[in-house]
Amino acid sequence: MFPRENHSNGYEQVGGMDHTHSHIHRERVRRGTRRLRGSSSSPSLRVFDQSQPNHHRPPCTDFDVAYFHSYAHLGIHQEMIKDRVRTETYREAIMQHQSFIAGKVVVDVGCGTGILSIFCAQAGAKRVYAIDASDIALQANEVVKANNLSDVVVVLHGRVEDVEIDEEVDVIISEWMGYMLLYESMLGSVINARDRWLKPGGLILPSSATLYMAPVTHTDRYNDSVDFWRNVYGINMSAMVPLAKQCAFEEPSVETITGENVLTWPHVVKYIDSYSVTINELESVTTKFKFNSMMRAPLHGFAFWFDVEFNGNAIVSTNYNSTTSFIDNHQMNGSQRKKRTNPNEALVLSTAPEDPPTHWQQTLIYFYDPIELEQDQLIEGLVTLSQSRENARFMNIHLEYTSGGRSHVKESVMR
Repeated sequence: MFPRENHSNGYEQVGGMDHTHSHIHRERVRRGTRRLRGSSSSPSLRVFDQSQPNHHRPPCTDFDVAYFHSYAHLGIHQEMIKDRVRTETYREAIMQHQSFIAGKVVVDVGCGTGILSIFCAQAGAKRVYAIDASDIALQANEVVKANNLSDVVVVLHGRVEDVEIDEEVDVIISEWMGYMLLYESMLGSVINARDRWLKPGGLILPSSATLYMAPVTHTDRYNDSVDFWRNVYGINMSAMVPLAKQCAFEEPSVETITGENVLTWPHVVKYIDSYSVTINELESVTTKFKFNSMMRAPLHGFAFWFDVEFNGNAIVSTNYNSTTSFIDNHQMNGSQRKKRTNPNEALVLSTAPEDPPTHWQQTLIYFYDPIELEQDQLIEGLVTLSQSRENARFMNIHLEYTSGGRSHVKESVMR
């Protein structure tokens, strides 16, 4: 749907694309789906039947089946493993918390090829339960055997919600973050594992996560996608502009920007404490924001990114009371995130524009038409991120924003 003239830089979606079309579009825009997951004679591989009764288990939908199936594709795992910022930060976090892992029982939620499980085994874990609902679990089991770790790493092929573990665990590790942090809703499986198996005083890695947003300018992107059509080899093709705007900016865009694109300090959209977050609070997240532009520039939209912290020592020693320390160090309205220069402080994996790029990149919500900002001009409004009723792994994004005396609404769906 095209934006309503003079009233909105966004659109209100009515209905939606069919699943096949949206999947193709997502593959084209993001160059691969990011996070869709979770019989053998090998004693280190256990297969679980989701059809059996289990009071822990939410229903497994057709969308879930498609989600897990897509994670059987090796290319997705190769992309993640090749992300050195991601993989090496996780390995460093495991080694920094070796005293919590050595001789202990670990659960790896959504183990994929099993690399984090193997890192934990190398750190001295007594036993690692590597769980994945995708058929990639079969390959993970072969990797475990090839590294002579079958006596330590047990691969569980099934959803976290379906598998059974006959003991409490000391550590939960998971690389659960999707685009825009919450896309794909995998954190729910980590919560399920925590509530079922984690011992009191146990460790969760990462220990916390923070989603940020900030207004951005991106003239090159707008020119490439829209203004290109105004003069094509000397031909006026401006009639294509409305369609070009819709194709380029209707859905969220996963791409890499730099700190130069960001117009203000970021605003905290959501802080997540891995030890206390509930599934219900993730169903819908709303925050009000207020920014003052640091420069004169066209406002093209908002960017979202996230950090996760591996701060097990502090959290375990304070009995999971991490929220207070976070608020003490972060102002919740348009503030700069705290920089960590002391190696004794929490290890951070950041997807911020000013940090080394990751495969998550940043997620941008573009307007159909830019807003010309003056320096110090106020931009205020609210954003709501909610799980789609169509598929809880999709994310509905509702933006209301006011600047220069004009109010706008942008609605989008991350599929």
